[in-house]
Amino acid sequence: MLSISGLSKTYDNGVKALNNVNLEIPKGMFGLLGPNGAGKSSLMRTIATLQDADTGSINFDGIDVFSDPQQLRQRLGYLPQDFGVYPRISAYDLLDHMAILKGLDKPKERKEAVEGLLAHTNLFQHRKKAVSGFSGGMRQRFGIAQALLGDPDLIIVDEPTAGLDPEERNRFHNLLVSLGEEKAIILSTHIVEDVSELCPNMAVLASGQILLEGNPIALTDKLNGQIWRKSVSLSESQEIEQSMPLISKRLFAGQTIVHVMADNQPEGFEAAPANLEDVYFSTLHQHRSAA
Repeated sequence: MLSISGLSKTYDNGVKALNNVNLEIPKGMFGLLGPNGAGKSSLMRTIATLQDADTGSINFDGIDVFSDPQQLRQRLGYLPQDFGVYPRISAYDLLDHMAILKGLDKPKERKEAVEGLLAHTNLFQHRKKAVSGFSGGMRQRFGIAQALLGDPDLIIVDEPTAGLDPEERNRFHNLLVSLGEEKAIILSTHIVEDVSELCPNMAVLASGQILLEGNPIALTDKLNGQIWRKSVSLSESQEIEQSMPLISKRLFAGQTIVHVMADNQPEGFEAAPANLEDVYFSTLHQHRSAA
């Protein structure tokens, strides 16, 4: 169990990245959903002991993270949003080097771990190729391989599917699911589908604050009967945005589909089954309206 209490962080330029964040993250997949600039990466970096917080505490299985960061690092796997690699070094040699840095100093055990992780991430056949030449999806799978070195109990993946094509995204999802329920895995993303497909628990972060948390199915059920949709022209969508709480609009087959939230059916709208996207966008809409 990862427990975050009263966490705040303001950078030297005055940006308040985290504002009194409180979270309880159990074992299994946990989705941290928020727009770009919400503070997700700041929170992930703080949990990973890459930066200090101004106030608050983080505890993981009895470890006081700020007092004993090294103890957490021994149990942590981290895939940051961007990670660099050495040019012209093969996937095997780079993962072997990272394994040494992780403390796997026995050659036989290290060889088994490196080959096993390359196989688990479906990269064994590419082990002699340079990681710098990998596709985006292959690099992300390599990132998970390095994050799994040492069999960590806490795994953080930050925006792992951004920019991946649908096939690679599906492969990456299957890889995350295969990690099992005995580890605490934090999936930080702005992609709603990642959370809806993978995570039994989630939270929405915006402006450095936790706006909502819970089970995606339960949160979606609360909106049933309040979501209405209509196919409109672009000018009509602009009029609707001025007159009622429009929570999302998207193009489908060349038409603009708008979703609004209301207790009673607006004229010309039809009922729409609520989904996690409606939960996410309605939460952000209410937050921005209150700001």
